[in-house]
Amino acid sequence: MTTGHVIRSGTPTAAGDPHRVAWIDTAKGLCIVFVVMMHATLGVGEAMGAEGFMHTVVAFAAPFRMPDFFLISGLFLARVVDRDWRTYGDKRILHFVYFYLLWLVIQSVVKFGAVSGGSLGGFVEHLLVSLVEPFSTLWFVYMLAIFSIVAKLARRVNPVLLLAVAAALEIAPIHTGWFLLDEFCARLVYFLAGWHLAGAIFRLADRATEKPLPALGFLCLWAVANGALALTPAPIAGVSTLAALPLVSLALGSAGAVAIVVASALLARTLAGAPVAYAGRHSIAVYLAFFFPMAVTREVLIRTGIVEDVGVVALVVTIAAVIAPLVLERLVRRTPLSFLFERPAFARLSPRPRAAVQPAE
Repeated sequence: MTTGHVIRSGTPTAAGDPHRVAWIDTAKGLCIVFVVMMHATLGVGEAMGAEGFMHTVVAFAAPFRMPDFFLISGLFLARVVDRDWRTYGDKRILHFVYFYLLWLVIQSVVKFGAVSGGSLGGFVEHLLVSLVEPFSTLWFVYMLAIFSIVAKLARRVNPVLLLAVAAALEIAPIHTGWFLLDEFCARLVYFLAGWHLAGAIFRLADRATEKPLPALGFLCLWAVANGALALTPAPIAGVSTLAALPLVSLALGSAGAVAIVVASALLARTLAGAPVAYAGRHSIAVYLAFFFPMAVTREVLIRTGIVEDVGVVALVVTIAAVIAPLVLERLVRRTPLSFLFERPAFARLSPRPRAAVQPAE
């Protein structure tokens, strides 16, 4: 086990940018698509009062959708965790705090009536509550700041002990009703695994590209096992599927994260991987802004009745919700509105560092 990571000379970098690792961008692209897909599909299903084929895809992805996102987010932590608090805090904490607070205000203004009860006082109360209970889809950004603080404080703790404690938190049936605490316990182990097992993860990606046939065989076996457990109801009250059972959840989350790494390593070397990697490079933009085009597209499709199939509507909404933020990010780049997706100088504790090998932030 190591807190560092190895990037072999054979590891492909992103097209046009030698400072990025291609498969990591691809992995983040896959992750953000699955996240948007979940919100889009469940929203469409609720609005139309039915389910479609996309609900099956969402259920299949449930065991690994967030675990691999957190694992990828922790991969390069070893490069910065031992730096001084000012430098580390700027890159790994303030970065996420800035985007959370900015988009908390933006999303809340858009949803003013729903979050405020129609009053300014209600709006202010909502913002204050959102400082301790993450708001809506922004919880992932909030959690990354929390995990980064925990990692910095625990950097001298034995990695085996740290991972064991985090695994125990994931396995334990912790359901306090406080979303932040519950998700912290459920996701911490994957973030720490990305940090402490980074070397093994990079070697796994290299091995997948060196031996694609065994890698594809593994993906097939994983898909069958994951699907069987994720789509089978659990015989225990309060547990949705077999995949959500204690221990099984941790095993499937870990296996799914490995599968995403393997699939991304293979996909990154193909033309089909290019658009996925592009979404990964700008995943922060998609994550922050997808809520609005998702809601608009869903409303238009349902009101007009152009498409009646629930699954097709969910698919179209997913595509629109991924593409629209990418278009917006490209339009505002190097304009006064670039602060929406790029942290400005006034929100930094130190000058912007020179590019380094990193995943999409």
